[in-house]
Amino acid sequence: MSTKPTRLRHPKDARMRGLSDFQRAYREGSRAKGSIVVVVARANGLERSRLGLSVGRAIWKSAVRRNRIRRIFREAFRLESASLPVGYDFVLIPAQPKLEPELAATRAELVHLARKAVLRANERRAKLEAGGA
Repeated sequence: MSTKPTRLRHPKDARMRGLSDFQRAYREGSRAKGSIVVVVARANGLERSRLGLSVGRAIWKSAVRRNRIRRIFREAFRLESASLPVGYDFVLIPAQPKLEPELAATRAELVHLARKAVLRANERRAKLEAGGA
C-alpha cells in the first residue's frame, strides 16, 4: 500500500505574473529594506497575498545564482505565508550584490520587513485619504 507524498507547492494564484502587477507595485507600493531582501508591499484587493520576484540579470550574471536566490525567496514566502499580512502583493528584491542568502535568515527578515512595509502602506493610504478627500 503506497501513498503519494503530499507536495507542498507554491500555487500559480499566489504569484504575481504580469508586468502591470509589478509596475503598480513599484509605483504605489511601500518599501522596507533589510540586509538580505527589499520588500515592496501593495494592497491587491484579493483574499490572498501574492509573491513577485525581481532578481536582475544585470547584477547576477550567473543563472545558477539567480535561480538559487529565487528558490530561497520563494520557499521563505511559502513557509511564512501564514505569518504574512493577507491581501497584499509582495515583490522581493535582493538587497545587495554578491548575496548568498540562507533560508532561516531570509524567513525571519521577510516576516519583519513585510509587516513594516504594510504598516507604511497603511500610513500612506491614511494620509492620502485624510489630505485628498
